[in-house]
Amino acid sequence: MSASASVDDPGRPRLAGRVVRRLVLRARARQGVSRVRTSFWPIVQAAAAAGLAYLLGGWLLGHEQPFFAAIAAWACLGFTFDRDVRKIAEVALGVTVGVAVGDLVVQLIGSGWWQLSTVLVVAAVLARFVDRGAVLAAQAGTQAIVVVGLPSLTGGPFGRAGDAMVGGAVALAVALLTPTDPRRGLRTLGNVATTALAAVVELAAGAVRAADADGLAAALVRARASDPALSEWLERVQHASEQARVSINRVHRDELERLGAQAVLVERAMRTVRVLVRRAPFELRHASAPERAVLADLLDRFAAGVRLLAAAVSTGQDAAVARSTLTELAGALDPHETSDWGVRALVVLLRSPVVDVLEAAGAGPQEARAALGDL
Repeated sequence: MSASASVDDPGRPRLAGRVVRRLVLRARARQGVSRVRTSFWPIVQAAAAAGLAYLLGGWLLGHEQPFFAAIAAWACLGFTFDRDVRKIAEVALGVTVGVAVGDLVVQLIGSGWWQLSTVLVVAAVLARFVDRGAVLAAQAGTQAIVVVGLPSLTGGPFGRAGDAMVGGAVALAVALLTPTDPRRGLRTLGNVATTALAAVVELAAGAVRAADADGLAAALVRARASDPALSEWLERVQHASEQARVSINRVHRDELERLGAQAVLVERAMRTVRVLVRRAPFELRHASAPERAVLADLLDRFAAGVRLLAAAVSTGQDAAVARSTLTELAGALDPHETSDWGVRALVVLLRSPVVDVLEAAGAGPQEARAALGDL
């Protein structure tokens, strides 16, 4: 693309490597902050429930150290507000079954390596008989191992099973009495994922304008580093939509379904943008500065529309401004505005993610396609 991309400089690969590592680290840091923001209060809530279960185990059952009550409550609630009551019940039952079977085996045959294997088989088989959920069997086996490996401190032969029941009951009570709105966390995830798409397009626009092959490579790395954020948003919103069909959050079902559709469309747009960035060095090898500027301007306008969409996703508001901006851009995506065949090919390729993001902004499929100019 440019002379700068082909200069024989021994330090250039190291510099490019440092830039790539910084981009990846920044992307991972942003995703980590997003995960902490969406998980902080569920963690606090689960920790408080574990403490309450420990307190109740001592108060109701008279146990000096009812730590299995805290284990059960913590294991049941997890780190997100997307809590399925059925799964919480499965975990609670699994913990109780595992602890009870472990206590029984230890009382009958003692503890040791073969006793541990025996209790695992018994706990898992019993759990599979009680329920088809794999979570129940996994928790039963795990807690049985802990019981066999630890001495019984208080409560008699089945005291620890009583502790586990208290912890499971506390977890169920917390899940039922504190209905949560999943939209806030999903909006945050959506904002992070959509902003990542805008950042990739902005990097690509600057690299195209400057004929910077390394800049395009950095944009491609940035796009790949965004995969976890896109995947997490998609998975979480699909789970929340499924739960909203049967839970108290069904009042939010329309927005959850909209967020699910946006997650799919933004992820699809990112895939196409990655293809565009990967092809750009080859397609633009003979393009002049004015011809590259045509494509760079279109990419900048696309990035601006994506950022407007990200702002709308973060607040749950209608993306009317983003829709208007992207509709104007769609009408300007005419490959015949330039004479360079490489630029034309990339403009044609850009039409697909613009349509996807336009649909994510609220346009219907037919409306989004009609906004494109004729080829």
